[in-house]
Amino acid sequence: MTDRTERDRTAPSTTGRVLRPRAWPSPVRAMTRILNADGSPPVSAPTGTGTGRSAVVDCALYVDGRRQPGDWTYAEALAAARREEHGFVWIGLHQPELAEMTAIAETYGLHELAVEDAVKAEQRPKLERFGDVVFLVLRTARYCEHTELTENSEVVETGQVMLFIGPNFVISVRHGDACRLAPIRADLETKQELLLHGPWAVAYGVTDRVVDLYLEVAEQIEDDLDVLEAEVFDRHGHGRIQRIYQMKRELVEFKRAVVPLQRPLMTLTSQVNRDVPKEIRKYFRDVQDHLSRTVEQVNSYDDLLNSILQARLAQVTVDQNNDMRKIAAWAAIAAVWTSIAGVEGMNFDNMPELKMTYGYPVALALMLGVSLALYRWFRRNGWL
Repeated sequence: MTDRTERDRTAPSTTGRVLRPRAWPSPVRAMTRILNADGSPPVSAPTGTGTGRSAVVDCALYVDGRRQPGDWTYAEALAAARREEHGFVWIGLHQPELAEMTAIAETYGLHELAVEDAVKAEQRPKLERFGDVVFLVLRTARYCEHTELTENSEVVETGQVMLFIGPNFVISVRHGDACRLAPIRADLETKQELLLHGPWAVAYGVTDRVVDLYLEVAEQIEDDLDVLEAEVFDRHGHGRIQRIYQMKRELVEFKRAVVPLQRPLMTLTSQVNRDVPKEIRKYFRDVQDHLSRTVEQVNSYDDLLNSILQARLAQVTVDQNNDMRKIAAWAAIAAVWTSIAGVEGMNFDNMPELKMTYGYPVALALMLGVSLALYRWFRRNGWL
């Protein structure tokens, strides 16, 4: 299961004090020391990645809602966007390293705290503002297909998408494969009227796709819960508790991705929010509606799973009681033989029955008769 560890750090929000981007030379060195605390050599200059692999998946310039032809570096694209009245840059990054992310941050004026979050990718969904740049964090989710639900099944895979939204640029940083952004870019490029609204149109497109994936995951989790419920209440089923607990863990992971996103979306759709164009706020309200429906589904699934777990625990208790009754019934039957044999085996001199001609068969008949009577009584009362 990916992206399980979460790090809660106090950071500025959209409702608090606005932080201005700092000058980059000293923060870059400070952040390098933070991220290389394991003793590895610090990054000396933001000239590229340590592995030689570029994290830039796509870098495009959009003018009047249309993608401009040509291959652009992120610096050239930003300069060209600033010369256009309705131009912006969309840079797509996949798991960038510190050096390359630092170089991009220097060019686009990104705050080092947001850059640190983008590199480490251990954040809850949140919305922060650093000067003219808005930093939006989303947790992505994807349903993992499986033939049978076991105690080791991975049901939900999670990842993260971070968006830096500036006046004439948007930078998307993706971690994990739960939500690929290339199809979103291709779809938005067919909607010129939407892209005319600039970087916030991209933010809407990404957020909408992430929430749509939530709905798909919720529907498929419901199918798994139906299977679990049927197995638990099946007379011949076993419904192992480990499987139920594993499903609950996966649901908690999914819930951590879905529920915290409500507050950022409420901020984006607020009437007092002047950063988001009025037309785009309407689209975000539709996304918020879908998210609210998903949150309701997740909460109902959590309650249902708790009920299934309690029902299974009650079944286990009933099964244990039935086993104890069977053991007690057979012990009572065995006690008849033990008591009669114990009395007859005391070997006192004055025991008349020891000299009876038919004493032995009478004792055996008595043992067998009482045992059969007890057996029939226990069977009639459901103990055996």
